[in-house]
Amino acid sequence: MPPSQDRPVALITGAGKRVGAVIARTLHAAGYELALHCRRSVDEAEMLAAELEAARAGSTLVLQAELADPHALPALVDTALARYGRLDALVNNASAFFPTPVGAASVAQWNELFASNAQAPFFLAQAATPALRATRGAIVNLVDIYAERALADHPIYCMAKAALAAMTRALALDLAPDIRVNGVAPGAVLWPSDGKPYADQQAMLARTPLARAGAPEDVAGAVRWLLCDAPYVTGQIIRVDGGRTLTV
Repeated sequence: MPPSQDRPVALITGAGKRVGAVIARTLHAAGYELALHCRRSVDEAEMLAAELEAARAGSTLVLQAELADPHALPALVDTALARYGRLDALVNNASAFFPTPVGAASVAQWNELFASNAQAPFFLAQAATPALRATRGAIVNLVDIYAERALADHPIYCMAKAALAAMTRALALDLAPDIRVNGVAPGAVLWPSDGKPYADQQAMLARTPLARAGAPEDVAGAVRWLLCDAPYVTGQIIRVDGGRTLTV
């Protein structure tokens, strides 16, 4: 079944699993057609697409690309436009995350962390700008509370997310009034896939006023609100952290 050109279209990076997949389900339920980007999680992205296709045929497109390759970024936008004929939202969700202790960090680690967390979001936004202007669309960047407060042994990650936060505000100014640009900064929502010691988890939650971890649905709900229900909001970064940034 061909896609409906009456429905809004969102391109989501890192959509195959974890928070990205929940964002995809949330926007699909809100009526969006989706271009689902993945890097290595092709099987997961295909399974997600099959799930969403069962609910609404012709509503998804899976795109595999290495975001560190700047030449691949315009092609993501072009392929989505070729399929759907429009683009209403870009969600820059994909993110590399790993420690880079001072004294052991490498240029390769710098490049990988900045590629996914700052470089790709900027050049994807640049490639998507003409299409988003045509629909008066919006961009949502997944930032992090560590863009403004340091995480021990992760200086390059914190710097890359800080660059993304600055980019969010800069693009909100430069792309107005046609395109709104905002960010969502999660706190403790999903622990890293390589695990986090239980004691560290509990210590983090003890510093969180709501005294619990959030859910991916909390992040996805904020993304949906910014895209669908916040027409007078731009240049803002919404903290979804249970109040953790209120504490020292």
